[in-house]
Amino acid sequence: MVTFLNVVIAGLLLGGLYALIAMGLSLQYGVARVLNISHGEFIMLGGLTTWTLYTAFDINPLVSLVIVGPTTFILGFIIHRTLFKRLLSSSTSPGIFESSSMLASFGLLFMIQNIASIAWGPEIRGYSYLAVPVHLAGAVFSANRLVTLGFATVIGLAFYLFVARTRLGKAIRAAAQDPATAGLMGVNINNVLALCFGFGAAMAGIAGMLISMCYPVHVVMGLEYTIIAIIVVVLGGLGSIPGSFIGGFVLGIIGSVVTYIDPGLSLVAYYLIFILLLLVRPTGIMGK
Repeated sequence: MVTFLNVVIAGLLLGGLYALIAMGLSLQYGVARVLNISHGEFIMLGGLTTWTLYTAFDINPLVSLVIVGPTTFILGFIIHRTLFKRLLSSSTSPGIFESSSMLASFGLLFMIQNIASIAWGPEIRGYSYLAVPVHLAGAVFSANRLVTLGFATVIGLAFYLFVARTRLGKAIRAAAQDPATAGLMGVNINNVLALCFGFGAAMAGIAGMLISMCYPVHVVMGLEYTIIAIIVVVLGGLGSIPGSFIGGFVLGIIGSVVTYIDPGLSLVAYYLIFILLLLVRPTGIMGK
């Protein structure tokens, strides 16, 4: 029973991070139509920035959220307005834009990664924060992982409510469903697309901040999380923010079970799920 509880709770802890990461990518692809292969690099930037703020300036990692979140949002907003907006205006069809933006994001991946290598070097970075044991029904976990789960869940739910209930959220959903009609109804499409890309980057940066509290961070960590985010987005349903939230927890639990059996098979299991989804149910859990 204790072993089962360990596996389930560990899966939920991991799933909270996956959900937050995937929601950002789902927003970027579902609305802005950018399959952002560099998504994980914003996670890396968030993690390494948090490490720097904590080790060099003694800023609490949770407090650094108010620095990392806005900084990655602004970076994502500027990138969309300067790069992807130009690609969108020069593309003759949505399909051409999707393919060209994906290729551009590959270039962005290497640019961010190389700049980060100059700034932080290739070393693996880590720090100890709230690494105290917490006992739950016989299972033992670090307090930082429980805090991470709480923050990831609250931020994910708050963002879902923002998209579902606010006026800007309605504009985002309208732009996702029919950009041309939304534009005719007074929605500034270019601003909405840039905001969505910025929000996605901010959620990745915050996820990186939370990851740095539990795991070591380094400049080449991003691609693995990008792959996981893509799998979760497909699992939840392309463009579905609640689907990505649910899919993150589902994949986290599956990953925890596989890791318990053999830690070396976790990524293999994720790829297998990805292939099976594409073959059996490409629409995902909540996709249309």
